[in-house]
Amino acid sequence: MTELFRFPNPINEKAARVVAGVVALTALLALATGWRWLLVPLAYGFIARAAAGPTLSPLGRFAMDVVAPRLGERKPVAGPPKRFAQAIGAVCTTAGAVAYVAFGWDTVADVLLGMMVLFATLESVFAVCVGCRMFAVLMRLGVIPPEVCESCGDIWSRVPRPVETA
Repeated sequence: MTELFRFPNPINEKAARVVAGVVALTALLALATGWRWLLVPLAYGFIARAAAGPTLSPLGRFAMDVVAPRLGERKPVAGPPKRFAQAIGAVCTTAGAVAYVAFGWDTVADVLLGMMVLFATLESVFAVCVGCRMFAVLMRLGVIPPEVCESCGDIWSRVPRPVETA
């Protein structure tokens, strides 16, 4: 059971960017058409990915197994910040879905959908993960302990080291 809810570390940034692109387009479609009910599958996807990575997310599996391999060599990035970003997406889309379905608060749902369009577009198009940056700030402040993501705290692990020649 613990294997089912294991978030991969590292993850392929290309797969994450594909997922973000679909999220951005779905949120934009919801805003353009008034189909706020799309917050429900968006929320499920974020909850599934935050809980178990791509394992329980059809979009995550498709991005990881089908699309990303066709985009070239893997680009590994740390998993914990991406999981944190998925959790933020889960909170926002779930709040939007509840606001719309339970209370009929269209404006709240639209604001949260707009946030999804903005943040998912930044991730998909520019490789700027706002949730990952928030994670880094929280690590610097000591809110998130260093052992949660050792590679996040060790900047030298991301810098290629020179090869010694004899």
